[in-house]
Amino acid sequence: MIAILDYGSGNLRSAQRAFELSGHETLVTSDPTICLESDGLVVPGVGAYGACMDQLIAAGGQEIINQRVAMERPLIGICVGMQILFEGGSEKGGHKGLGVFNGEVSQIDAPILPHIGWNSVSADSNSTILRGLDGELFYFVHSYAAKDAVTDSANSYCNYGEDFLAAVERGYVSAVQFHPEKSGAVGAKLIANWVGTL
Repeated sequence: MIAILDYGSGNLRSAQRAFELSGHETLVTSDPTICLESDGLVVPGVGAYGACMDQLIAAGGQEIINQRVAMERPLIGICVGMQILFEGGSEKGGHKGLGVFNGEVSQIDAPILPHIGWNSVSADSNSTILRGLDGELFYFVHSYAAKDAVTDSANSYCNYGEDFLAAVERGYVSAVQFHPEKSGAVGAKLIANWVGTL
């Protein structure tokens, strides 16, 4: 079973439908026991970094994610759900993140923000979730991103004004800046790749 962490942020129903297409039972929940015992945990997120962190902490999601990482159980962060896995973000004065990945999230240096639409992703040769998807187009909606490679990880990149991390994979933790649930067939393939690791 796949659990989608409900802490008041993210396209929960859209994500649920996309992950259900993998053939796995998928449940939107904030129940700690279900989130910890599920085969895979999805951490969604939209909006501002600080607001997402506040909502996550209020819902007990910080403890759920930290415990799941400590237990070496698979999870995937999506959009701001990826960003909060880093040490912090500079948006609106700066906020502390979960520190699962080293590095900070900062505004993209691009002439037009937010970055909205389809863009290609250059997959790390060691990527599992992007296997067979190097150079494919995914759907992005964001103004901030992590830019520096994460230590001991598969780091995949996109370019919009500058290079930024489109996906990071280390051990049991995966994260994507784009929205696989809005990325059609390639998004479904990425989800299938991730589910195949559970």
